[in-house]
Amino acid sequence: MTEQQIIDALIARDERVTQQFFFRNCRPLFLSIIRFVFSYEVDYNEFVNEFYLYLMENDAYRLKQFEGRSSIYQWLKTVAIRYFIAKRNSMIDMTSKEALLNGVGDRTAIDDEKVMMQKMDIGYLMGRMTNKRYAHVIKRLILDEAEPRQVACELGTNVDNLYNIKKRAIESLTAIALNEVERYEKKNRG
Repeated sequence: MTEQQIIDALIARDERVTQQFFFRNCRPLFLSIIRFVFSYEVDYNEFVNEFYLYLMENDAYRLKQFEGRSSIYQWLKTVAIRYFIAKRNSMIDMTSKEALLNGVGDRTAIDDEKVMMQKMDIGYLMGRMTNKRYAHVIKRLILDEAEPRQVACELGTNVDNLYNIKKRAIESLTAIALNEVERYEKKNRG
């Protein structure tokens, strides 16, 4: 299916396509968004249901905004991150402050471990990138939060071109992550 056919099927509420797309095709992407946006556990099904309702509001207004200027996955990533960053403090009831495990009053060690694991995952994926310029752009702009002008200067380019490089770099990293997830799932099935 083309990306536009997927969008059309989602708008038409095609159950088979919706299930396949949100719970299989987008799973690696959505799991990375969950790790990026939330500092606490979020149920995958709850995340997808919330996002699906958001996309389908007002007769699927947001889905109809997809113009194909980027991949559907890149577009969904941008929309989801913006939506959930604004919503993250109300996504799950955070009123209970009880420790989930007895004796775990200090969450710092658990949070530090999560951050370390995330850095290792990102480092592994970036190490698999064949284009080291792409890896450098992601590291400097996203991980180091460096100023775009500074990174453009480092690469000997202008800021406009840097954003084009960043877009291609993220698409490349997403493809690598999706391949890794597929390889992992095949390994665990067989």
